[in-house]
Amino acid sequence: MTAVLDLGIALDVWPWIWLTVAVVFALVELTALAGSFVLLPFAASAFAASLAGFYDAAVEVQWAIFFIGGAVLWVLFWKYARRFVDGNAMPAGVGADRLVGMTAIVTADIDPDDTDRRGRVKLVGEVWGALTEHGEALRAGSKVRVTSMNGTRVMVEPVSAPGGLGTPPNGPLLKPPTDRNTP
Repeated sequence: MTAVLDLGIALDVWPWIWLTVAVVFALVELTALAGSFVLLPFAASAFAASLAGFYDAAVEVQWAIFFIGGAVLWVLFWKYARRFVDGNAMPAGVGADRLVGMTAIVTADIDPDDTDRRGRVKLVGEVWGALTEHGEALRAGSKVRVTSMNGTRVMVEPVSAPGGLGTPPNGPLLKPPTDRNTP
């Protein structure tokens, strides 16, 4: 087995080979792979194999340090990177997408044929330009639900009335009846 792993190279040369491999892997990692940590574990294990070679360890031990050490370090880096990415992931609904699913009040009529796009809704204390994909106009005061974002405008649909009776009237919200006997 020694004849296969030493590749016909003198035992005194192996530490320098491992050191060269470590430097080349580290340079490729830093330049071409842009710090993706793919070759860095193997650069570290090649350096460790180089140290073992300088202390006259057998070539088999040096190869084992290189392959097994590199694989173990790669798995550890991968687990750490995975935990880091999972812990720092952006939550769904960041930015304007957080508005999707919210209910809004139409403040300026939304006409699907309006080329000037004057339709507006108010939600979360902000006024947004609004569009609708439905063929009906939505009047000021109507309740709508945000279905998606289209650039800087919200796409809305009418909110169904409680009990599933269809869409609310597209006119202004009605005031509750007042008592006629009260002055």
